[in-house]
Amino acid sequence: MKTLNLAAAAAFGLIATMATADGVVAPADVVYEDGAVEQSLTGAPGNPANGPDIMNKGAGNCIACHEVSALADLPFQGTVGPSLDGAGSRWSEAQLRGIVANAKEMFYESMMPSFYKTSGYIRPGDEFTGKAGSEPLPPMLSAEEIEDVVAFLMTMKDE
Repeated sequence: MKTLNLAAAAAFGLIATMATADGVVAPADVVYEDGAVEQSLTGAPGNPANGPDIMNKGAGNCIACHEVSALADLPFQGTVGPSLDGAGSRWSEAQLRGIVANAKEMFYESMMPSFYKTSGYIRPGDEFTGKAGSEPLPPMLSAEEIEDVVAFLMTMKDE
């Protein structure tokens, strides 16, 4: 019985370290399975209405590399990455979450930045100082922003 209690306590401790107090999975604790992330990073569904703002210039800046017909009002959309039209039909929610969080987990040679990663970079910079940054770095997008982008991409289905 004592062994069972110790095992249960250890398992609880492991689970407790995988999420912060507010239920958010820390970047280092994200579990990728063939590039997909099954578990929501926040424990709650994202808000698809916030997706376009994040994908615009600034935070995510997805349109710098991807074309998104649903965001046709945003100028200078890119062609480096694949079109995101129909993304919700091409990939599952778990796959999209993994791609947005860290595309290199699914597509090793991807040029897409890792939006939810804090360490393991080759040469991180310290903003605009010209000096090397020190890890851990803050993620480019928050867990909530990742979930909002994923929720928006899931609305983009092929007809």
